Amino acid sequence: MLATAVAAAAKAATVIRDFAARPEALDVRRKSPSDYVSAADHAAEEAIAAIVHERHPDAVFIGEEGGAGGAIDAPGPVFVVDPLDGTTNFLHGFPWYAVSIGVLAHGEPVAGVVLNVASGELFTATAGGGARRNGEVIRVSPVTEPDRALFATGAPFRKADEIDAWFRTLRPVLEASSGIRRAGAAALDLADVACGRFEAFWELTLNPWDVAAGILLVREAGGVVTDLAGAPKRVERGAILAANPAFHPWMLERVRVAGAPERS
Repeated sequence: MLATAVAAAAKAATVIRDFAARPEALDVRRKSPSDYVSAADHAAEEAIAAIVHERHPDAVFIGEEGGAGGAIDAPGPVFVVDPLDGTTNFLHGFPWYAVSIGVLAHGEPVAGVVLNVASGELFTATAGGGARRNGEVIRVSPVTEPDRALFATGAPFRKADEIDAWFRTLRPVLEASSGIRRAGAAALDLADVACGRFEAFWELTLNPWDVAAGILLVREAGGVVTDLAGAPKRVERGAILAANPAFHPWMLERVRVAGAPERS
């Protein structure tokens, strides 16, 4: 399953790089306010689907751009795919976007790949087999002091109540840490928690394809991944908190209440 995901991600990256060299062919469309899709997204998803279906004709395929579908908790394999995570970055030429492929069985990640298309950096993980960057074993950060910690987050942009809730999570984290980064590609944020660049990452609303690979990367690198109630994070729509073991309780205390929508 990992070999299939790696091959599919590599093919999708080639497709995306080809479109990057031909911006006139992107055919950009708006899915919703501030949320865009391009021909590169669709073509990359089609390239991934072709490899998956050739190698695993009975697999369930769930793609962000509507490719196929099926039960995410099927016995497996279930390929959950974001063909271009960070589309807005890509469209603006900001070199921080990725292909993310998670493989599930009974709803649990068993293999994951995040490929940074711009840099070529490849993150992989298998359940019980550890996490790697370009083939080398990675671990989450050993940092335990807040004033030495660097955190990542993702900002909502569709609903006013989500934006307000997110702003409430920022202050208690920012006041105590050395900084917060918002780069615009959740799969890469999770990969960077896994390799120790960030001590933690949180976001209030993500989709299954945003996290299917990253959840496994962080856990296999020794980190903790939950929702904002502290329950183990499943591959489903909702909030996420990923951190090294030292910072997870610290972060959870600060964002779980702040991130809850205000009630009238």
